[in-house]
Amino acid sequence: MSLLKRIERNQQETVQHSEPSKLQELRVKRASPAIGSRDAYVDLKNRVQQRLIAELDPSMDITKTAEVRATIQEMYDAMLSEESIVLTRKEKRRLFEQIVAEILGFGPLERFLHMDGVTEIMVNGPKNVYIEQGGKITRVNVTFEDDDHLLRIIDRIVAPLGRRIDEGSPMVDARLPDGSRVNAVIPPIALKGAALTIRIFSKIPLTVENLIEFGSITPEAVEFLKACVTARMNIFISGGTGSGKTTLLNILSGFIPDDERIVTIENAAELQLRQDHVVTLESRSANVEGRGEITIQDLVINSLRMRPDRVIIGEVRGGEALDMLQAMNTGHDGSLATGHANSPRDMLARLETMVLMAGMDLPHRAIREQIAAAIHLVVHGDRLRDGSRKITSISEIQGMEGDIITTSEIFRFEQTNIENGKVIGRLRPTGLRPKFMWKLQETGIMLPPSVFGIGSRKR
Repeated sequence: MSLLKRIERNQQETVQHSEPSKLQELRVKRASPAIGSRDAYVDLKNRVQQRLIAELDPSMDITKTAEVRATIQEMYDAMLSEESIVLTRKEKRRLFEQIVAEILGFGPLERFLHMDGVTEIMVNGPKNVYIEQGGKITRVNVTFEDDDHLLRIIDRIVAPLGRRIDEGSPMVDARLPDGSRVNAVIPPIALKGAALTIRIFSKIPLTVENLIEFGSITPEAVEFLKACVTARMNIFISGGTGSGKTTLLNILSGFIPDDERIVTIENAAELQLRQDHVVTLESRSANVEGRGEITIQDLVINSLRMRPDRVIIGEVRGGEALDMLQAMNTGHDGSLATGHANSPRDMLARLETMVLMAGMDLPHRAIREQIAAAIHLVVHGDRLRDGSRKITSISEIQGMEGDIITTSEIFRFEQTNIENGKVIGRLRPTGLRPKFMWKLQETGIMLPPSVFGIGSRKR
């Protein structure tokens, strides 16, 4: 689709040209909120923006951002000179960046998408914008002009992705080209104006060393988890929203040998695997006619026909849990998955519920036996009160005792203090060794007793 058509579709309102007297005033007065009125600044911005859109070549490829930006810069300079609009260098640059963000980017949110340390952008209506930076949520001094402005930006985000959002379909989940996750909700279900949430993923994936440096995990726990991945243990990662499940899944998948075939299954492709032999699958929502939906469960079933050595599921949230457990129990060892839960024990209960969501009327004991046989480890992460994300438990699934799944905690986070609002603590071994140690040894992996807190190593 041409640049002009795509822009015109998102520009729903026409900004009227200023009256001659106001135009003359703008030529003399610097167009800055600090110097002139805010209305004058917005008027100037909209006029220049609309004229640029009207004069841009419709055949220009909008995906070639550098070329389009250079063209806009040339036309912008000529326009300011032609209308004798006087701006300082700083004001001129600021106005240009805002206009480019409106035409090519995401308007007022553009700068936060590239700001270091920002992991989440939350928009609650046109006048309330929040960001999460360093684990803390703060309100920023940025607003949209009105509800229509915010709706145009939301449409600009989702339209190129083949998604739609309107009164008939007022919710949408999507992802940006860089992998960032987007959720938008608009009226009538959003009563106080459109709400937009963007989960930003680091351009450079976090490494094990980063997690150790942040205090999210210890070298001993990393050594143990690496051994488990290499020995093809089935690992389930649990935690609440924003607790770092996907980040940990990314890191654990990095321990998979390069000669194995990996199939990843996600609602929105977020994983950044470094191996070459990777097949990435993504679910799809139904179209306008209600057709064409492809669920995670469909992808899990299909993946088993693709000869995978490992199956990685970004998040288990429904009936696909049954197919995942069956895969883990039928030769697809070493699989990884994540799910939402408040503790490892809660995760097991949720898995049982999700299996029932598949529509199979199975006895509870049969489901628990499937879970106990399929999953070897549950790694649980939490987002603590200071905003930090830490691995708080690594538990082995040992089997069944009567009708109960038995677990044994291998590592547990121990909080020792709170200093200046920061949680002080460490993930410590409990002194127990997992029952599957023999599987690690069969693979040739011999973990030292100190990994499990046995011996003379001080902590």
